[in-house]
Amino acid sequence: MRVFSALALVASLVPLALSAPTSGSGPSTQLKPRAAAGYSSPPYYPAPNGGWLSSWADAYEKAQRVVRNMTLAEKVNLTTGTGLFMGPCAGQTGSALRFGIPNLCLHDSPLGVRNSDHNTAFPAGITVGATFDKDLMYDRGVEMGEEFRGKGINVLLGPSVGPIGRKPRGGRNWEGFGADPSLQAIGAAETIKGIQSRGVIATIKHYIGNEQEMYRMSSLVQTGYSSNIDDRTLHELYLWPFAEGVRAGVGAVMAAYNDVNSSACSQNSKLLNDILKDELGFQGFVMTDWLGQYGGVSSALAGLDMAMPGDGAIPLSGTAYWGSELSRSILNGSVPVSRLDDMVTRIVATWYKMGQDGDYPLPNFSSNTQDATGPLYPGALISPSGVVNQYVNVQADHNITARAIARDAITLLKNDDNILPLKTSDSLKVFGTDAGANPDGLNSCADQGCNKGVLTMGWGSGTSRLPYLVTPQEAIGNISSNATFYITDNFPSDIAVNSGDIAVVFINADSGENYITVEGNPGDRTAAGLNAWHNGDELVKGAAAKFSKVVVVIHTVGPILMEEWVDLPSVKAVLVAHLPGQEAGWSLTDILFGDYSPSGHLPYTIPRSESDYPSSVGLLSQPLVQIQDTYTEGLYIDYRHFLKANITPRYPFGHGLSYTTFSFSQPTLSVITAVNSAYPPTRPAKGPTPTYPTTIPDPSEVAWPKNFNRIWRYLYPYLDDPAGAANNSSNKYPYPTGYTTVPKPAPRAGGAEGGNPALFDVAFSVSVKVTNTGTRPGRAVAQLYVELPGTLAETPSRQLRQFEKTQTLAPGASQTLTMEITRKDISVWDVVVQDWKASVRGQGVKIWLGESVLDMRAVYMGRSVTSPPSSRPPDCFPETDLTITATSPRTKKA
Repeated sequence: MRVFSALALVASLVPLALSAPTSGSGPSTQLKPRAAAGYSSPPYYPAPNGGWLSSWADAYEKAQRVVRNMTLAEKVNLTTGTGLFMGPCAGQTGSALRFGIPNLCLHDSPLGVRNSDHNTAFPAGITVGATFDKDLMYDRGVEMGEEFRGKGINVLLGPSVGPIGRKPRGGRNWEGFGADPSLQAIGAAETIKGIQSRGVIATIKHYIGNEQEMYRMSSLVQTGYSSNIDDRTLHELYLWPFAEGVRAGVGAVMAAYNDVNSSACSQNSKLLNDILKDELGFQGFVMTDWLGQYGGVSSALAGLDMAMPGDGAIPLSGTAYWGSELSRSILNGSVPVSRLDDMVTRIVATWYKMGQDGDYPLPNFSSNTQDATGPLYPGALISPSGVVNQYVNVQADHNITARAIARDAITLLKNDDNILPLKTSDSLKVFGTDAGANPDGLNSCADQGCNKGVLTMGWGSGTSRLPYLVTPQEAIGNISSNATFYITDNFPSDIAVNSGDIAVVFINADSGENYITVEGNPGDRTAAGLNAWHNGDELVKGAAAKFSKVVVVIHTVGPILMEEWVDLPSVKAVLVAHLPGQEAGWSLTDILFGDYSPSGHLPYTIPRSESDYPSSVGLLSQPLVQIQDTYTEGLYIDYRHFLKANITPRYPFGHGLSYTTFSFSQPTLSVITAVNSAYPPTRPAKGPTPTYPTTIPDPSEVAWPKNFNRIWRYLYPYLDDPAGAANNSSNKYPYPTGYTTVPKPAPRAGGAEGGNPALFDVAFSVSVKVTNTGTRPGRAVAQLYVELPGTLAETPSRQLRQFEKTQTLAPGASQTLTMEITRKDISVWDVVVQDWKASVRGQGVKIWLGESVLDMRAVYMGRSVTSPPSSRPPDCFPETDLTITATSPRTKKA
């Protein structure tokens, strides 16, 4: 959640004031029930200092020179937000102007600049994932970085990889890239690299286990749910994309609202100090989600570096857990000076790392109003006014990339009788409000908090205002010479049908963030379930009863049930257009009328019934009591579960048809780095980190400046009685069990950003020749899945690890795709040794290649697996420890 749409929403989102922890690293045990049996979050103190990696050395050296000369007030200023609605951005820190550091602007969203103007509304993350195109993932990141920089935003609050999509009804799954850790990881890494190439700090979120919207946040009446996750599942599934984001050099991590193993994420020392900062070697800074800080000293000790938007238990009251209270905690010794110094150094080093000390613009927009002038601090009772919006146009030609992503994500699930592509002369009857515009006007619903017209994105803080919208109705009407539109969700009873007519039926399914309820759905799809909204199933069935040829177009946030109509004889084609953003219409007609062949693939599984999922991934509701959400399914979510349970889905993960056909041939494998030991080589030692004096500062450093004009509700670092604060001894502060200031030994699984660098050694290089065997140009995706031997550990039978997409291939043309498999890709997390354990020399490992998880074209088998001699292809590498068995190349007919 970011800044809310209206002040009235704040009352329903007031966090619960939690006392300092008495055990572990979470909130007080008096305020919550006992942790679920077998799930706890052990303490890990102190917070590791940043700056020990050579790749960040220059930035940390610059930061050290500045921080050593800062006053206590300046340090606290940079760690604490100025308060809800206390500036132009979703959140902003205080400044340190003596050193050229302005208020840092933090702003949404992962698909474009939120609540602004003259920006691009890019396709959502789930759409990007459906492209399976790394170049488009990167390009979108670059262009978002350009737009955020152009608006003067220092920190972009994205990408999102949590939720991962464990719960198919989860409200914010669409903000991420798909229900698989590798797809999420690759999408996030490419996005981060793109964003930060333009000097904008990216934020990977929500760390971690935020898989449901309802009851995620602690309030006056309820403590946020606890996601109870075992160590192996955490590492191999939910942490995987965060590790790759850290490896990509991400500058910021946002902690989730919920608990993990009964310890709040924003003050969970195991998650922040141990796993993120020590094991993964994260060098940037950790922030809260908005109003997701539940304690002051406790969160600082546990590894939090920045509080957003700064408010304490009661927003807009002028109080904070940090701000002046952090100053007090430093003066009385509750928080070590060294912890504050590391917090500030991490923030300033990241600012330098991205080059923001250069010619970086200040914010030129307001997320609070579209007017040119207005209050500078709208959350204040009385605020000075001035120019707040300069209407800077940052769109450039980014519509080209937005359209390409929306187009290349479109996933063709069914195309009987090759009804698609359509001809411009076809007699078309178009049904559904999802084909048209919002009748109330563009952007009439704050944060897209409604489902009216074509669904371009979900709702909540992960949205952007649409600068314009090309609807399917407009695009089809501009191309077709014979289209009639029925922008209604009730099938007309009196419609006349001719034998040559084709019905094109638009339906959708929406979801979003919990602070907005849309048509009875409080973020998660509670009322709607996995069904189409607005009577969509009945609309399709009505068309199928009248027309002999029906094409169904679906805009959806995730899996949607189709069983009521997908097998009807007249339903010839089904397209999933995901969440396309501003180019909804043109991207669709590019595919519908055959200018391009569809090349998208499902980033999740579509089931036949919701009961096909494990019961543990359902939404949980238990008012007034903390929900214990225990991940009993372990590693088996989405397609991993379907494979284990031997359930055939309606459409498998990775599925996607084309207007042409492709063959896979000449699969080859090369050993690049031999995996000669079960565990990686010893990690590199940590380098030095910045050091500072540890003496408590003079209290005068946080005294109110003379003649200072205070803004009421604005959060400041100053104290009315700093000398009195310094005399208030901390010897009675209830430090958590296990708290210490003695650094822990460096974890063996660490050593660089993302973990031990040996984990990312390329073990195998896999290549395959893809040939267009059809009659139309098109693009194919090669998906690489790994199956690990049961002797290593019980693992899912297939796990996506890599993918590549061809260029547009003309009929008869070929392209060789090459994918690399790292040591980590063939490893499991050893919970006893606390390290990644690999299959030595790849023995027993299978590497599958195909166009979906159930459409395998080639398999590479380790020597311990016996295969028929006749299946050995001539391109086998006998000198390696893997043999290759190629299945008969198959083509996939549209």
